[in-house]
Amino acid sequence: MDSEIKNIKKWNILYPVYINSKKTIAEGRRICVTKACENPTVTEISDCCNFLKIPCAIELDKAYPRDFMQRGRVRVLLKREDGTPYNPVISSRKQLMVSVAELVRRHPNRTKKQEPAASSAAGSSKSGKGGKKKR
Repeated sequence: MDSEIKNIKKWNILYPVYINSKKTIAEGRRICVTKACENPTVTEISDCCNFLKIPCAIELDKAYPRDFMQRGRVRVLLKREDGTPYNPVISSRKQLMVSVAELVRRHPNRTKKQEPAASSAAGSSKSGKGGKKKR
């Protein structure tokens, strides 16, 4: 494990923006919106990597270059030194992003309370618009 930690700079990087459904492709999303999850955090991504038995390391002091307010990234090691993947199901970064996004949606720390509040707020704003159009 010590030799792996020394070579952490050679590990693949996974920013939360890559799997965020609220971002556009121009803003940095790397997978399609239907497979992406809403506002993932670095700790959720790390938990999912640990669940998939993929070595990972959190770097909280790093920021995404296109959006420097987005703090944190996860470094992952997909393959061993001999080239075999740690998880045989996941052999590429794209597969990792899709499977992590799927697991983040089912993460136990996720709350479902935010979704109904957002839909009710949208409903009230529509009724307000209808009243302003009449003269």
